[in-house]
Order: sequence, then C-alpha cells, then structure tokens
Amino acid sequence: MSVVELLKKRISVRAFLDTPVPEQSVRDLLEAARWSPSGGNVQPWKVIVVGGAARDAVIATAAAALQRNPQGEAGDYPIYPPGLQEPYRSRRAQMGEDMYTLMGIPREDKAARLQTLTRNFQFFGAPVGIFMVIDRSMGHGQWAHMGMFMQSLALAAEEQGLATCMQEAWAMVRDTLHGHFELPAEEMVYCGIALGYADPDAVVNSLRTARAPVEEFAEFRWG
Repeated sequence: MSVVELLKKRISVRAFLDTPVPEQSVRDLLEAARWSPSGGNVQPWKVIVVGGAARDAVIATAAAALQRNPQGEAGDYPIYPPGLQEPYRSRRAQMGEDMYTLMGIPREDKAARLQTLTRNFQFFGAPVGIFMVIDRSMGHGQWAHMGMFMQSLALAAEEQGLATCMQEAWAMVRDTLHGHFELPAEEMVYCGIALGYADPDAVVNSLRTARAPVEEFAEFRWG
C-alpha cells in the first residue's frame, strides 16, 4: 500500500477488538517511527507503552481522577485554544455531530455523550496505550517534530493492519498521569495513542471526517 493510500485509509478508530497486540509488534512500530524528521536531530519525543496490568492501572487511575474532578485538570496546555475561531470551530463541531448522529445519540442525551467521552480513558477498548511525553523546555518546533513521530507511528501501524486513535483527551488528567508515571518535573504527558485492531462491526468506525479541499487552505504563488 502506498503512502498516499495509507494516509487516506487511516482514521481515528474509536472501537477496538480485544485481540492482543504482541510487544514485539509495538517495538517494530517504534523502530520505524524513530526515523521521523527532527529539526536539528533533537528527537524530542519520549514514549511510554502500557499493556496488560499496566494499562488497567492507567485506566483505573484516570477513572478515579475524573470522578474527583469530572471537568478535568486545568493546565497550561489546553486541548483547544479558548475562543476557537472559524472555520476551526465549525469543523470541530461538525465532526462531533457527525459521530454522535452515526452512533444514534441525540444532542439531548447528555449521559450517553458523556459515556462516549469516557471511553477515551479506556483506550476505546484497545489492548495497548502509548503516551507521548515531552520536556517542558521544548518549543513549538519540537512539538511539531513529535507530531511527525506520531504520524509515522500511525502510518506504520496502518501498514501492519493495526489501528490507532490519537487521544488528546488524556490532557484532562495530565497531572495525574505525571504522578502515576513518576515523571521528573521537567517532563509532561502530551497525549495518548490507542493501538490495536479495529472492530469492523462498530458503527463509529465507519466515520470519515470531511477534509477541506486544497483550494481552501493553499495558495500557489509561481514566479
């Protein structure tokens, strides 16, 4: 499968089978992703992989944190900037409505929507969780490089028949995760990534989000 085909095929999977993923398979994905571009070869990424009992412990820790504070933990790095402007606000809202409509969850069913959100903190049933960690001293350039690493990992997983979901929702329990993983003060969790085999029968996995056409976001200035 070509890179372009992988890019078009990859989606954020939100329902996984409980089929185990061998540790060696995850190591192989990281072996591929480590060749991602990195300005100045800084390689700002750090990765924590959880499976089995370690995965279950993270899920339990997050559940306890959210029970104490359902709104999540405030931090210096919100998932979305306050006052998200257009067209970004509408794109985000449309994605949510498309997903809930597909799942048959009406806007007024707040409980069902909250339950769907909670699935983030269970890795959507995926057997493997991957956490991306970065040093707090890194600048926006290094955050971008870490994003390149994540994309490389996702495409390598797709090539191997595995599925992923990038999960910034874990930022809601970032402080709790910092303590759970006993990270040094200078490091922080950016996000999680769910990894496993997609459930082909889950209706949510048929969601294909719209993308703006090239003409909407690109300018061509020749000569």
